[in-house]
Amino acid sequence: MGFSPSTIKSVNEKGSNGGISGLTIHILLVEDQTIVRNGLKMILEQDEQLQVVAEASNGIEALSQLECHHVDLVLLDIRMPEMNGIEAAKHMKTKFPNLKIIILTTFDDDEYAYETLKDGANGFLLKSSEPEKLIGSVKSVMNGGLVIQEDIAAKLMPKLFKQSIRRERDDMDIPLTEREIAIVQLIGEGKTNKEIANSLFLSVGTVKNHITNILHELNLRDRTQIAIYAIRNELV
Repeated sequence: MGFSPSTIKSVNEKGSNGGISGLTIHILLVEDQTIVRNGLKMILEQDEQLQVVAEASNGIEALSQLECHHVDLVLLDIRMPEMNGIEAAKHMKTKFPNLKIIILTTFDDDEYAYETLKDGANGFLLKSSEPEKLIGSVKSVMNGGLVIQEDIAAKLMPKLFKQSIRRERDDMDIPLTEREIAIVQLIGEGKTNKEIANSLFLSVGTVKNHITNILHELNLRDRTQIAIYAIRNELV
């Protein structure tokens, strides 16, 4: 991946998600290619709220850096020598359970996406993402969101649906009604609002109202995040 002046453009004027306005986000940047790492750092630090406090070229170095620095979020390349992003993320989440992790990849059909999301990663993005998307995703994750790039989601969802296992809802602490849980399940199965309405004998307007409430109750941003929530909680 390369960065040109047109790619590394100023994003300060555009403004990203602002729920954590004024608080510096301390980032560990983990990428084995120096030129890519430098380019990502330049993009991130154009936003005064983001500060890259440490860098690493593999998972082993990243774990060492976490012991030495206060880090809020890790941008983690998935394919690296010595220790890849999958293994690194597992170790990070075990030792630092509150740490936020966004996985970076060059491929929109990365075979490891399912595993990393199930293991607790907070996002999955292409390295070629627009600067505004990268910065906005960092802030969204720090606000409690889950981000997954649309082109990755489109290829990832079928695999997630096939491999996920249904859990008993009685053992789950989900702040939704039975009707809303049913809608979450159907969204996770890729149903449209009209198809959901037909399945549950509701109007499309009622389905939309339920989805609005679901987004609010779960602190999610869009249907893709609802689908990922369904997978994370094994509702499909």
